[in-house]
Amino acid sequence: MRILVVNAGSSSLKLSVLDGDDVVDADVDLDVLEGIDAVGHRIVHGGTEFVEPVVIDETVLRRLEAIADLAPLHQPKSLRALELVSGKLPGVPAVACFDTAFHARIPPPAATYALPREWSRRWRLRRFGFHGLSHAYASRRTSELARVPLEQLRIVSCHLGAGASLAAVRGGVSVDTTMGFTPLDGLVMATRSGSVDPGLVLWLAEHVGVSELASTLEHRSGLAGLAGTGDMKAVLEAEEAGDEGAALAVEVYLHRLRREIGAMAAALDGVDALVFTGGVGERSAAIRRRACEGLGFLGVEIDPARNAAVALDDEISSVGATARTFVVAAREDIEIARGVRSALALE
Repeated sequence: MRILVVNAGSSSLKLSVLDGDDVVDADVDLDVLEGIDAVGHRIVHGGTEFVEPVVIDETVLRRLEAIADLAPLHQPKSLRALELVSGKLPGVPAVACFDTAFHARIPPPAATYALPREWSRRWRLRRFGFHGLSHAYASRRTSELARVPLEQLRIVSCHLGAGASLAAVRGGVSVDTTMGFTPLDGLVMATRSGSVDPGLVLWLAEHVGVSELASTLEHRSGLAGLAGTGDMKAVLEAEEAGDEGAALAVEVYLHRLRREIGAMAAALDGVDALVFTGGVGERSAAIRRRACEGLGFLGVEIDPARNAAVALDDEISSVGATARTFVVAAREDIEIARGVRSALALE
């Protein structure tokens, strides 16, 4: 079955065709779509209603449009991509696969904000979490690499890219994550601030205005705010050259990363496997090494040579480490194709 995977980001649109788990066309031209049996769309936000992949019809489309304000940077782009592709492939079944769905079963103590009940009921406020497609795939792939059933593993999954989040995964189920109501929460990212004291947010809103504050937290904070660029490779090079701003940016990034890995491990009552994925997680041996240097208390210890020379989908643990560490290629496309087959009852 040939599945067209549509991954619309805030500033990009990527189309690929999979047959099973194999990519048969990694760079599809929107004007040349042939031999497609089904389409899978990555949709960032499913709200509280969409907690698994769903076949898209007019009713589903209207509901997705109604919750677009929950992810204003991403959801409109995804819906526009859906419109374009559906116009090119009328009659071909389309399935929405949600980044929030993997975290839908986070237990109430982890998902609930300590806000007035009437607010939470009125607006369905909760911690949604994101990058669920990536965390789900990385967890399952880690199980395969470790040769341990997923049901037996406590995994801390680290999706480190321009956007970054962690997930605590027990038995294949997300029980906690670092992003919350929006993708702004949690770790320091390329251009996003991550968690900021809400009192400081209120103070800044009074001084710079809500619109300016929202734009700054999203686009001019994180590594870019501290070091002038959100490109981790460039920041590390600047640190090596003696740039104090870059050095501070890296240490802030690592401090938050180690702290949140510890928090995810606490949610799991320990950790069996730590997995790095996403652009930074896959490519930066320095970030992996420096993050893991502070995690010995969790049983994490990596082999420097294996870490420096690792191929994707491999283990970098030291011999004797009680928590195993892996590097896994981010494959949201495989997870989306899997969701399509599930929604169409083909697996």
